[in-house]
Amino acid sequence: MSDYTVRTLRPDEHRAAVDLFRSTLHVAATTDETWKIVERAQQPGRTLGAFDTELIGTARSFDAEITLPGGARAGAAGVTGVGVRPDRTRRGVLTELMRAQLTDIASRGLPFAVLRASEGVIYNRFGYGVTTRSRGYEIDRRRAVLRPDVPAGGQVELWPLDTALERLPGLYAALPHTRPGMMTRPPYWWPGWERHAREATSPVLTAVHHGEDGPDGYVVYRVERKHWNDPAVLEVISLHTGTDEAFNGLWRYLLGVDLVDTLRAGERPVDEPVELLFTDIRAVTDTGGGDELWLRLVDVPAALAARAYEGEPVVLDVVDPVLDANSRRYHVSPDGARRTEAAADLRLGVDALAMIYLGAWRPSQLAAAGRIQPANPAALERADRLFATPVPAWCGTHF
Repeated sequence: MSDYTVRTLRPDEHRAAVDLFRSTLHVAATTDETWKIVERAQQPGRTLGAFDTELIGTARSFDAEITLPGGARAGAAGVTGVGVRPDRTRRGVLTELMRAQLTDIASRGLPFAVLRASEGVIYNRFGYGVTTRSRGYEIDRRRAVLRPDVPAGGQVELWPLDTALERLPGLYAALPHTRPGMMTRPPYWWPGWERHAREATSPVLTAVHHGEDGPDGYVVYRVERKHWNDPAVLEVISLHTGTDEAFNGLWRYLLGVDLVDTLRAGERPVDEPVELLFTDIRAVTDTGGGDELWLRLVDVPAALAARAYEGEPVVLDVVDPVLDANSRRYHVSPDGARRTEAAADLRLGVDALAMIYLGAWRPSQLAAAGRIQPANPAALERADRLFATPVPAWCGTHF
């Protein structure tokens, strides 16, 4: 029996939870000014706390939706603010917080939970798997000459921060979310964006592209230099476009910003074709990529039934060490997914299922690494086709 309890926090306890989480990241506690913003990011009833005689751990979430293969959206809990006080770690506190949170998410009928992991070794054991990957790159502005056949794009309008805070939520919601893994941004998400923007060491600006039918893309960026005579770096914080015209037009704008030596973008789609804009393809240098969104199938039958498939059916034997009701066999085909008693083709953990769910990894890759056990090796080729997606999954939303 543990010597601590886990319960949902009251609103007057949220600040203590935020400060505990910040301390686990070695960040100072919130100031009164910061809390005025951060308080608006706390969705009531979504923050858990672990207590012995005082608060020793916390985890919170907010309700959103993610885009699935085929274009449907489904409810997902955006998990964040997870931390255990340093003098109470390795005592099972995090395990109990995760178990309580997943049980609560399941009780509210959300088929998914998603998070951005600060460490890569923690969340597999709770059923999460890497479900989107990203790339980073730098552009040498001196070498980045646009090809003459790159379309000019439309008009670009610059928004100051206060205007962006007012109008960006509507613009982001109106843009098409075509890639698997893209998330909606509810009102509880935007205060976190505001805090980072207001605390930035250089002005955060938003450039909006206007096409024939109105705004169809935007980029949020800032320019940093340590000293007036040092090279300046333009950092792309966020870039979302609904048309090729907007993508081309916004990059044309960014390359025209004066007193900039390097443009840097991180956590971009792995297939983003920015190199193709330039006469010298080597103007773009990869700076590395890695895991982006981690996914947890909270309700496996609902999640499997929610996305689209192409190909021939397979039978999966799914093992879930936390939510035992998910540990069943499922017949998955272009007609949907259902529970079955048929012999399994593939056996896998719920974390491995998350890794193939949005198409980021092929089942055959996970089988080669020992993370999927094929009872029928011929089924791997069928599973590869069944879970493939036309474009790579990408989230593009940090939380």
